[in-house]
Amino acid sequence: MILSELVGHNEDHPAYRGMEVANGMRHYGFLRSAIEAALAVERPFLSQTVIKAINYHAIACLHPYAGEYRPCPVTVGEYEPPAHYRVGTLMDDFVNQINRNWHETDEVSLAAHVLWRLNWIHPFINGNGRTARAACYFVLCLKMGGWLPGNVILPEALRQQEFRERYIQTLRHADDTAQVGAVDLGPMAQLLLDLLGRQLASIDPNGESR
Repeated sequence: MILSELVGHNEDHPAYRGMEVANGMRHYGFLRSAIEAALAVERPFLSQTVIKAINYHAIACLHPYAGEYRPCPVTVGEYEPPAHYRVGTLMDDFVNQINRNWHETDEVSLAAHVLWRLNWIHPFINGNGRTARAACYFVLCLKMGGWLPGNVILPEALRQQEFRERYIQTLRHADDTAQVGAVDLGPMAQLLLDLLGRQLASIDPNGESR
């Protein structure tokens, strides 16, 4: 069952929306379990297996190729991601780079790189934004030693209307600077730092969300 096809690619259809919400709940449940498992076995690193699993939980039964790299070109507004046949190699390089820099790079800068680069590669048919935000949080939590609680966790805060335009601008800034030289992730890292501070401030002294 692929709901996007059954409802004529109408993502506002109640059945599609209902499955999207249900997937979202499972998505974060899996993410938290993956973080806890990686720390429990003392293997805190990013892998393509985890990234594919994050995407699968986000779009299962909504779109084809859930958890698989896209087999065709896609466009995102005016942005044209790399050709589909380059995705596998780009993802190999990306994951290797993150893990090579794991200990030398601070948690926010590393998470910002994950967030930007996954959006740039756009490796999946659908759910790339959700996957990038969750993978960013996966890295952030692993680097900080565990699941970070709060009223609104960072991946969800990035979706909120009050931060959406700033988020988009940081992505565009990173893209623009990457085209002319070294990518500048400073504005994106600052956004993540601001949202993380807001999230952690919502926790009361007993460790519960307010």
